[in-house]
Amino acid sequence: MQVTQRVLIAADKFKGSLTAVQVAERVTVGLRRVVPGIEVEALPVADGGDGTVAAAVAAGFERHEIQVAGPLGQEVTAAFALRGDTAVVEMAEASGLQRLPRGVFAPLTASTYGSGELLRAALDAGARTIVFGVGGSATTDGGAGMLSALGARFLDEDGEPVPPGGGGLAGLARADLSGLDPRLSAVDLVLASDVDNPLTGPKGAAAVYGPQKGASPDDVDLLDGALAHYAKVLEAEVGPRAVEYAVAPGAGAAGGIGYGALLLGARFRAGIEVMLDVLGFAPALERATLVITGEGSLDEQTLHGKAPAGVAAAARAADKEVVAVCGRLALPPEALGRAGFRRAYPLTSEEPDVVKCIADAGPILERVAEQVARDFLT
Repeated sequence: MQVTQRVLIAADKFKGSLTAVQVAERVTVGLRRVVPGIEVEALPVADGGDGTVAAAVAAGFERHEIQVAGPLGQEVTAAFALRGDTAVVEMAEASGLQRLPRGVFAPLTASTYGSGELLRAALDAGARTIVFGVGGSATTDGGAGMLSALGARFLDEDGEPVPPGGGGLAGLARADLSGLDPRLSAVDLVLASDVDNPLTGPKGAAAVYGPQKGASPDDVDLLDGALAHYAKVLEAEVGPRAVEYAVAPGAGAAGGIGYGALLLGARFRAGIEVMLDVLGFAPALERATLVITGEGSLDEQTLHGKAPAGVAAAARAADKEVVAVCGRLALPPEALGRAGFRRAYPLTSEEPDVVKCIADAGPILERVAEQVARDFLT
């Protein structure tokens, strides 16, 4: 008996070119040019960074929009996703780099306050489980802004609130967490991230990710010291766990907002693993005979917790063939094979000009998908 072929497209966005939903749409068009009527199931994925809420909405969650504070305090419209009593909250929606004016960075003053407002809105909506996706942040404040929005107070020697941002934490004299929203203690908060850095030190939030947010070497030193001081002051408020959390995996995620989430009792899990669970990937994988995943750049970073690697690992465990589409391929065949990919198809195989690949990603991706269909579906 011939098995009906069914393709599962579980790809992340091509950053700067196509959303994850658009990637699935373009791949579907290309596949059906070669194999009309092929059964295709689209399940856009994300690893906790920007695009996580969009992936949840594409999987059937309801989108909720609210007004929150952006990283510089300006009002922005941000969204979270809700299905039943499970919410997906993406910190980049409120506190991400995309919320800064073009060309503007604020490494010392950008705040996660709006991310806390998003969490509070999810609680107001009745969430009992909150998947908190962190990544793509404009901030390095250790989650102090987020905690402030949820009822904490961070005061200087005069009893006044410290200024927003990581820089302001250098003047922190006292932390008061007694006013935190009591609903937090009854919620299963999952910290979903693709990085496991500690809060401070050479692999910490400031040293590793600060320069991406406009921090100079002096800024990095200031921020790292301020975050270490922040953890020390918090130790006086909550005890030894404040120091333990500072060195825990994920504490340094998204400018240290992971640390703030751990203080709230969050469980740290690899972002892609959490999202595959939440999105219903396992049953979709069971229905598939071929899996197509991908992202804008398939490179060494992909292998360290990014969405395509998570999809490939799950597909391999289920004995399903998986191929990748991407804008740029920077992995040798042996690395692809070890990660579970049968083959990878970059846009540059159809159009060597990278600038054209970015500008015309959609049509080029359709042609790439035609080749996938010829190789694997005919």
